[in-house]
Amino acid sequence: MKVRVLVVLTPLVAAVAAGAVLARWYQLPQNVTVSMRLPGLDDRPEPGTQVEPPPANPGTLVRGSGQAASLEGSWPQFRGPDRNGIVPQGAVVARSWPEAGPPVLWRVAVGEGHAGAAVHRGRVFVVDYDRDKREDAIRCLSAADGQEVWRYSYSVTVKRNHGMSRTVAAVTDEYLVAMGPKCHVTCLRADTGEKVWGFDLVKEFGTTVPRWYTGQCPLIDGNLAIIAPGGDPARDGPLLMAVELATGRIVWRTPNPDHWTMTESSVMVCEFGGVRQYVYCSGGGVVSVAADDGRVLWKWPEWVIKIANSPSPVVVAPDRLFFTGSYGVGSQMVRVWTEGDRFKVGQVFRIKPQVFSCEQQTPVLHQNHLYGVTESGQLACLDLAGELVWSSGPKVQFELGPFVLIDGVLFVVGGQSGELVMVEATAEGYKELGRAKILNGHDAWGPIAYADGRIYFRDLTETVCVRVAP
Repeated sequence: MKVRVLVVLTPLVAAVAAGAVLARWYQLPQNVTVSMRLPGLDDRPEPGTQVEPPPANPGTLVRGSGQAASLEGSWPQFRGPDRNGIVPQGAVVARSWPEAGPPVLWRVAVGEGHAGAAVHRGRVFVVDYDRDKREDAIRCLSAADGQEVWRYSYSVTVKRNHGMSRTVAAVTDEYLVAMGPKCHVTCLRADTGEKVWGFDLVKEFGTTVPRWYTGQCPLIDGNLAIIAPGGDPARDGPLLMAVELATGRIVWRTPNPDHWTMTESSVMVCEFGGVRQYVYCSGGGVVSVAADDGRVLWKWPEWVIKIANSPSPVVVAPDRLFFTGSYGVGSQMVRVWTEGDRFKVGQVFRIKPQVFSCEQQTPVLHQNHLYGVTESGQLACLDLAGELVWSSGPKVQFELGPFVLIDGVLFVVGGQSGELVMVEATAEGYKELGRAKILNGHDAWGPIAYADGRIYFRDLTETVCVRVAP
């Protein structure tokens, strides 16, 4: 009986309530004007119209006590001024160290991660993460002593996954562009830390965050920031896009009909066939787009790493590109050429993973040889015919450690030892010049930066500045 009463009364009560609401609605003043929406007359942008970016994740700027050092050197982006891991000619390093090792000028605690430094005119920029506050933190430090000049933070929850931060910012005299682990792109004033613009690539373009967070380091080319969102085509998400530094306006965007996703790799600048272009190893293959308007010049779906593609492409000749990676893919050399007005790509050779494959760091090209830390943890030298010239051997391990070439010397960090090792960059064999314990060493994977006779590198929780000049 109780059930029958409930079934009958419930519709009755609903009907009475609906009647009361309807009566009240009729008593309200009818002052709402409804007009027809006409295409082109409803303030909606036409398809393809460039739209100013919406505000992304408002942040907080905090000033510190640090002051920029009176230094003029610059390592303005991932792998340096030319994005090749090589310090330009003119830098000189000491080829031997005292027993205590090279001078450590300062140390600074950082959140867990592998984000390397960018350095510009006495300032050191680090993309960090604060676990206690659950914030990405873009930090500007003094190159003199590591004291914080300013910090710009915004809220985002990032769970520990071999640390949190991954990327290196790109900086000019005026602007800094950084990408956080969950694909928040932020442009700040380099001197003050004030926000200029930002994008949340996941929310705005349907970007899929890579398995171990993004390792993509923004590229600044002239007055543009070049980003590879690998966006969702159902949401008009671009594969690559160019953003004006001063305004945040999207200048061009490359369509992504095949939904090639973002990887941990970074965009590199190349020139083939007299055409300046940006090359990117995406989740679906390698793509190259024209630097002037983002149109696709060529695609190469024969280089794909399904698990994690961290190393970036290396230009080794006017018509040659070298790819390397781990997880069973080895390495590959391709040739890029033109036939008429079309670009063509073809494989030159493929290298088995047990011969030469780099899991995390991008190789350095020096005197027609490639140097890299292989997935076995050994430093190795490869010629441009794909033949292994030498390796450091199983007893000399660098794990996934980074390296940089300065004055003909490779500075390599032991990924788990925290040792800084000097190795002569020569095809004649592994020639170690010096070794010093600098860091505790756990997961010391962040890329090395160089400026003003100093190198900046890190392990999971600490960044150091070490003098390497004589």
